[in-house]
Amino acid sequence: MISTDTRMAATLKLLKPLGYQVFCNPFAYTATKNMAYWNVGSCTRHRGQDPPEHSSLCHPAKKVENICSTSSSQRILTTSSALLGLEFSRASASKANTLKPGSPRAMKIDEEDVEVFDSFEDPRVFLQLRPEYQLHSYNRSELCQPLSVSESKLILHKVTVYQDTLQPQIIVDYFCKLSSVPAEQHPVLLSSASFALLCKLSVKNIQLFDAPDLISILKAFVILGIPHSHSMLDVYETRFCHKVWDMSLDQLLLVADLWRYLGRRVPRFLKIFFSYLNLHWKDLSLSQMIHLIYIIGESRQVPQDLMQKLESLILKYIDLINLEEAGTICLGFFKSSSSLSEFVMRKIGDLACADMQHLSSYALVNILKMFRFTHVDHVNFMNQFGQIAPQRIPSLGVQGVMHLTLSCSALRILNEGVMNAVAASLPPRVAYCRSKDVAKFLWSFGTLNYKPPNAEEFYSSLINEIHRKMPEFNRYPEHLLTCLIGLAFSENFPIELIDFALSPGFVRLAQERSKFELTKELYTLDGSVGIECPDYRGNRLSSHLQQEGSEILWNAARKDMDSKPEFLEAFFLLETMLGGPQYIKHHMILPHTRSSDMEVQLDVSMKPLPFNREAIPTEAIARLKLKHVGISLTDNLMNQLLKGKSGGHFQGETESKTGQQPMELEKKASKPLEPSLCNVADRLGAVETSGLCPPACMQAPQVKLAIQLTNKNQYCYGSRHLLGLHNMKRRQLNRLGYRVVELSYWEWLPLLKRTRLEKLAFLHEKVFTSAL
Repeated sequence: MISTDTRMAATLKLLKPLGYQVFCNPFAYTATKNMAYWNVGSCTRHRGQDPPEHSSLCHPAKKVENICSTSSSQRILTTSSALLGLEFSRASASKANTLKPGSPRAMKIDEEDVEVFDSFEDPRVFLQLRPEYQLHSYNRSELCQPLSVSESKLILHKVTVYQDTLQPQIIVDYFCKLSSVPAEQHPVLLSSASFALLCKLSVKNIQLFDAPDLISILKAFVILGIPHSHSMLDVYETRFCHKVWDMSLDQLLLVADLWRYLGRRVPRFLKIFFSYLNLHWKDLSLSQMIHLIYIIGESRQVPQDLMQKLESLILKYIDLINLEEAGTICLGFFKSSSSLSEFVMRKIGDLACADMQHLSSYALVNILKMFRFTHVDHVNFMNQFGQIAPQRIPSLGVQGVMHLTLSCSALRILNEGVMNAVAASLPPRVAYCRSKDVAKFLWSFGTLNYKPPNAEEFYSSLINEIHRKMPEFNRYPEHLLTCLIGLAFSENFPIELIDFALSPGFVRLAQERSKFELTKELYTLDGSVGIECPDYRGNRLSSHLQQEGSEILWNAARKDMDSKPEFLEAFFLLETMLGGPQYIKHHMILPHTRSSDMEVQLDVSMKPLPFNREAIPTEAIARLKLKHVGISLTDNLMNQLLKGKSGGHFQGETESKTGQQPMELEKKASKPLEPSLCNVADRLGAVETSGLCPPACMQAPQVKLAIQLTNKNQYCYGSRHLLGLHNMKRRQLNRLGYRVVELSYWEWLPLLKRTRLEKLAFLHEKVFTSAL
């Protein structure tokens, strides 16, 4: 996926591309001094980190399973130096020094040509904010007495001459001294046979080192840039596993931090470390807790019971936590897929609101990620975010901007100032986007159903970028489908890309290569194209996949609606009002839009048609005619029933203001109807269900209604602005000749505690007024 040198992990430099290139920049939020350039090629993991996405292309090194086996290190000791990989080639050593953090070359930045972010050091900024962090973290800027070249040569000569008599403490001392050689000498040192011999001697004597000795050697490995995949490190991880219960919390955190800085994943060590913490978590200080959460996030592994204990510690220290530490907490929980309670998230939001002007953009993005993950709507935080974000967006890297935009769409918050700033800043630097970034931008704008002032430039730049990045989209097919569905929400249909996405080859690729189930996405795209692109003659989804997608979505929608009492009451009341189950049908008119409707058909006289033959036994359809009995529900009758009430009651009073709690209106007093009139409601529009017209005599419908009971999650937060999927559905229903009748949540929910007759009157007005 990406090609990096062993030590290129600290930073990255995104150059203006010539032709097609993929840029991978896991945390591009703020500009810093260091840089590195990643291009397409290998999937080598930088510093041992998991790639920010799609790790399936990388093959991790074979892991040692038995951490307690006393023979494991002995087996390694008896292998040859070649098997151990103790001989460092000059080529690898040379790579290890490429773009060394802090080197003069790494300091040269052309601000006009690059977006720069230190993907390794910037997440560690919090470690500089308290002196206590120095007790349990590695600091690369720590000053030490440099070792001259002649002194290093003398040490290496001694290793060769006295290799059979070197004491453990001497070996530790040699590692510490050699780690002080100038950075430009590291390639020479790592390629030295004498240094390889010293490493082999350390492995041979590893049982004789105590915890401080092991930590000193590991720190030397970090400074010298030992490749994180080196097999020698397996022995050291095993030894540290055995030492966990003998070390202090500071030592354990330092070891975990050194492994992290070395770039090596150590799941065995962390598993034992976390077991230790389950017993000693109450002893964690504030700095230890924050550092631990950082390590957990970077390792992506943690038992959830430990995270629950850490959440209680966060509440204990909440008044002492600073803004950057709040961002670190959120990022650690987010990366480890661990949730925080709404109470804790509101506390963190309050902390950020108290001084948001001084909240770094990096911490801001991390806090937003956690709000997105927990779906907590902290109104004050989002309001303040909306004020500062437009000014910060131009100085953020595109990936930081993507996370801000995605958070807004996930929380359904449409802030036009923020979205306009995103749209204005993106076209000039769209080449820095990964396929994932392009997909999330298009999805976010489509989901929020918002077209910025520069919509034409914005969409054309992103669509062109999709074409340029097609090799990357072939590797991650879910991103292409996300792009095209987001574009469909916005009524954009790039035919050439759609034809490619629905081709048998790409469909097969999407099913085989992606880690996601993409049938629903393919079906949504295919169904939308079929309705909105009548002249389209390209590839379409097979009938088999269409049927499969329809069944998946219908089962989910039916289960969802059948569990909602407000829907069930509306459905049964409509059934009563219209005259029986044959006059209404609950189904998905447009299955690909992922939600169901209640369909009603009216004839030229605006009377309901018994079109739902599934609701009546077959023999009844063939045998009997429809026979109206009872009382017709006319406007005149409704006026009599509701005498004394305002004619605009249901359109006016029941409609709550934006942001008002839906149930507030239920508290408003309403004059009850006469009991004698309530009995009439059960007979309104009643039909003798034992009789029905045969299919041949049924009229063609004059009006087809799609009745939708909406909820707040179909709108932008605090507004009546429909989200993209639901707006697209209504647009497509209109194209097919349906009239959409909305039973809005702000109207219907307050009616749930009112009389049956009032509900019927509301539904009658909605259905028959909409039909006119």
